[in-house]
Amino acid sequence: MSIPTPRGLLIAAPRSGSGKTTVTLAVLAALRRRGRVVRAIKSGPDYIDPAFHAAATGRPGLNLDSWAMPPALLDHLAALAGEGAEIVIGEGAMGLFDGVAVEKGRTGAGADVAARLGLPVLLVLDVSGQSQTAAAVLRGFIGHDPAVRIAGVVLNKLGSERHERMIREAVAPLGVPVLGTLPRTADIVLPERHLGLVQAGETDDLPARLAALADLAEAHLDLDGILAAAAPFRAVEGEGQGNNAALLPPPGQRIALAQDAAFGFVYAHMLAGWRGQGAEIVPFSPLADAAPDASCDALWLPGGYPELHAGRLAAADRFRAGVHAFAAAGKPVHGECGGYMALGAGLVDAEGVRHAMLGLIELETSFAKRRMNLGYRQARLLAPSPLGSEGAVVRGHEFHYATVLSRGADQPLADLSDAEGRPLGPAGSRRGSVTGSFFHAIARG
Repeated sequence: MSIPTPRGLLIAAPRSGSGKTTVTLAVLAALRRRGRVVRAIKSGPDYIDPAFHAAATGRPGLNLDSWAMPPALLDHLAALAGEGAEIVIGEGAMGLFDGVAVEKGRTGAGADVAARLGLPVLLVLDVSGQSQTAAAVLRGFIGHDPAVRIAGVVLNKLGSERHERMIREAVAPLGVPVLGTLPRTADIVLPERHLGLVQAGETDDLPARLAALADLAEAHLDLDGILAAAAPFRAVEGEGQGNNAALLPPPGQRIALAQDAAFGFVYAHMLAGWRGQGAEIVPFSPLADAAPDASCDALWLPGGYPELHAGRLAAADRFRAGVHAFAAAGKPVHGECGGYMALGAGLVDAEGVRHAMLGLIELETSFAKRRMNLGYRQARLLAPSPLGSEGAVVRGHEFHYATVLSRGADQPLADLSDAEGRPLGPAGSRRGSVTGSFFHAIARG
């Protein structure tokens, strides 16, 4: 008996803040409630949205990134996303065509993923403050890239029935169906903080919010029309595809992984890749003052929000002793972004209070004066580390508001460049078996 090919589409928008996350979660929650087997993917390096996707679908979220992932890896992961699913719903990042100025198809834009996988686009338009102009915006999206097909539109933040009628009349000649209309009062706002939404695991009433979003979809979206707009998911592995060689190697056979509200940012494809290469992952909670399992041979501290829990981390004596024992034994210890800050000597919180961190490197960071650091990063490793061998190239992403007060005398981990190849200089830290950096690794370059 043949397995039906899943269908898929990408939900995108002209810009951030248009309501695409609300629409995506509403569609996911409603389809799951209808008994559909649905899987979600996120275009780009975002950590937070895939956790909400997982809560809405009951299946792990997955990132696909056309800049950080070589095409063969993107195809491989997309094929995994489609396994066992009836429908795959993607969510874009920023605007549909927003990316970096590099070769076509590798810009990091949601449009790259839509074109490569043959995903029709459901465009979410925030029409507050406009009426017939929405048709001009839609016309521009229809004709901008022949490889990207706009299959439907959702009108968000409608003010009245008259407002809706004027826009519908204006867009009708374009031949793109209106597959949903959300009133201005229908927003179900998810709590936010400085890196985006509050994490799914910290949103206590998330099941109720998802149920309300499913109700919203049933009342205001044409779910049958959205399903009909989806196209066969073109993620079939063939010659030159299915190559997972760009996945990062596991840092050890048994990996102790910090996992709680302070350290929650780890990509699903990284964990799946490590397991696929034979590694075992053993989670533990620093906030519960748990030590990493001493039988593990590597320790990974992911990104997250240590600045919000700095006092608890500073007082977590068993956690501190366990990590120091790892380092003293020469086992690899690596921290990404928040984990990197936790490895440092001290962290100054937003109120200006300094908290002693693990002290395994000399890094001092501060949130008293926030400064946004954002963008893709290409790293050439200056020494062997859990990210790879000396000279290896790793692609990733950086997004944080920490200010570096001092890096101390530690050696840098890597030479960085931005997405367009401009040098950014040495970055990160290494001391013995302890390494860390602000950039989150995604794949080998």
